[in-house]
Amino acid sequence: MKVLRFIANVIWFVCGGLVMGLGWWLAGLVAALTIIGIPWARACFVIGTFSFWPFGCAAISRAELSGKRDLGTGPLGFLANLIWFLLAGWWLAVGHVASALACFITIIGIPFGLQHLKLAVIALAPIGMAVVPIRR
Repeated sequence: MKVLRFIANVIWFVCGGLVMGLGWWLAGLVAALTIIGIPWARACFVIGTFSFWPFGCAAISRAELSGKRDLGTGPLGFLANLIWFLLAGWWLAVGHVASALACFITIIGIPFGLQHLKLAVIALAPIGMAVVPIRR
């Protein structure tokens, strides 16, 4: 199973994961230019790395992971996600949806399209998310 994940991640990286991951990192660099943008920058770098190699990992709420709420999963996290959505989240989501549609053209691209759709949802509200390996 690990070999299949590795192969899928390599194909993903070459056929679009690099571009989308760099998009996330660019958004993180822009957010890091201001002190107020540092929480968004951190989320961008975590999700950007996830966007480079998505097979074998999942993004879940930190509240679900730890069993308790924190600053990013409470009302302040909601406000941060709202600001994120208005400033940057929608265009990253559109990029992932466009990439998903391109992947869905072929049968072999369907798993890659599904990964793009998963990342599009995360792009809408990344604050309070954690990337964890999938255990099977």
